[in-house]
Order: sequence, then structure tokens, then C-alpha cells
Amino acid sequence: MKIMVTGANGQVGQCLIDRLKQTDLIWEAHGRATLDIADEHSVAEQLQRFKPDVLINAAAYTSVDKAEIEPEAASRANIKGPEVLARLCQTQGCALLHISTDYVFSGEAVSPYTPEDSVGPSGLYGLTKLEGERRIQEFCTRHVILRTAWVFSEHGNNFMKTMLRLARERDTLQVVDDQQGTPTYAGHIADALLVIAHRISQSSDSGTYGLYHFGGDKATTWCAFARYIIDQAKQKGLLTRSPVIRGITTDDFPTPAKRPSYSVLSSSLLQQRFGIMPSNWRQAVTDVLFVLAREQTEQLEANSKRFVG
Repeated sequence: MKIMVTGANGQVGQCLIDRLKQTDLIWEAHGRATLDIADEHSVAEQLQRFKPDVLINAAAYTSVDKAEIEPEAASRANIKGPEVLARLCQTQGCALLHISTDYVFSGEAVSPYTPEDSVGPSGLYGLTKLEGERRIQEFCTRHVILRTAWVFSEHGNNFMKTMLRLARERDTLQVVDDQQGTPTYAGHIADALLVIAHRISQSSDSGTYGLYHFGGDKATTWCAFARYIIDQAKQKGLLTRSPVIRGITTDDFPTPAKRPSYSVLSSSLLQQRFGIMPSNWRQAVTDVLFVLAREQTEQLEANSKRFVG
């Protein structure tokens, strides 16, 4: 199986690369510098050259607040790009795996969202991601769209790393405590995508294609998530002290884009069809902290050698 990855510089993209390096698969990965997914000519050229069996699109415009003032940039990455990929994958006979988001929902539900539930995004980011889904559904027969939420990892910028940084700088942190969701480790998303890729490349069963959700195995709030991260980091020696974490309301922390108050995703359909379990985000936090602690130690050792030398 040959796999092409777009969005290689993002959290999921980097986790995919980490995993693909450990396989004997034929693969290549592209960031924005080597492939603009909204550039039809460039995408066609790369697909014709590499001829992948599966294209995993991890590229997206993910700045939720900036999307409100940069609608053209958000639309280019989240609508035009997926349409270009869908049309060309259809032409090339290549399956398309695409990552979407919980922001396609209104956040007014009281039970976990399933893929069949009605959508209703409240901001431009969610609107562009939803339209991107629709373009893929319209133009590419062999597609899997994977909605996920609250992504974190050892790579890039994310809520977990922000909390660790702020914990070193401040005595008190104020974190929103009235939004519920399912934290999801980017490495688990990468694992899920590769399982799906293997299945659809080996099977002609059209019933495996379609729309799925993949999230954490236990709902929480941003505040509770932050407390868990800080507590685990303190236990593992990444933090020498623990700041006081105070829960606040969404109204206390206004943002340009409205956040869903409830964005818990049900992963049951994905588990049923592919045997993929929801993301155990608590174990993943521990694993990420281990990686960050190792990187911190390596950096300290490198600095010590430089000064001694």
C-alpha cells in the first residue's frame, strides 16, 4: 500500500510520520511548503507521479478565532482544498481519508454526538469544515471523513503544552469549566487513520466508507483537563510547583468565535466497523509527558555539553 499524507507539519501529520517511519509501507508526506492542497495543478502532478492507494488529508486551517477575520484563507484550506483532493482522488482511483471537527455541531446536545446527528456550526471555522466535508462526499466515492475534537500531542502547539507553559509562569490559572468535550491524542488519531487505510485498501466493501467520529473515551471540561495535565506533570517532575487552577465560565473568557458548550463525540460507529477503541486520553497525557520530559533532559544535556566545551 502506498500512502500520501498532506498537512505533514500539523499534530496529526507529524504523528502519522512517526508511525509510518516504523512500517515497511511506501509513503511520502507533504507540508504546505511542498504541496498546496488548493492548487489543482500541483495536486494532480503529485498524485500522477506517486500514485498513492490512499491519501490522508491532515491539512486544514485550524485557527478558530482568526477564521472570523480571515474567511478567505479558511475557505481555501477547508473547502477548496478538500474539493480539489476529492475530485483528483476520484479521477486517480485513490481513496481519501479526511479529518474534520466537532465544530460542525451547535453544542446544544445533551448526549454524545453521532455521525447521524444534525449539524449546526456557529462560527466560520465550523462552517468551512462542514462545507469541506460536503465537497468530499459529493466528489469522491471512496472517502472516509473522521471528525475529532480537542486534539493534543507532543508536537506543535496545543492546549496541553499551553497549560504546561503557563503553569511555569503563573501562580494562578483561570480555565473555562462549562464546556464539555472529549480530548483526543493525535497519535491515536494517526493510529486510527492507518487502520482505516489498511482496511479500505484491502476491501471492496463500500460499507466501510463514510462519516465517523473519533474522540476521547471519557468526557471532561477544559478546566478538569488542565488540572489532570498539571497534576501528572508535577508527579513526573516536569513542574516544580502547581499553580491554583480556577474554573471560569465561557462568558468570563470571551473569544471572537463561539465555542460549543457540549462537543462530546461518540466513537461507537468507528469501533463497531473497524474495531478502533476511543482515545484513552489520560494514558496519552502520561505518554506525552514522558516524551516531553525526555526532550527536556536531552536539551539540558546538550546545553551542558556546549557550555563545558
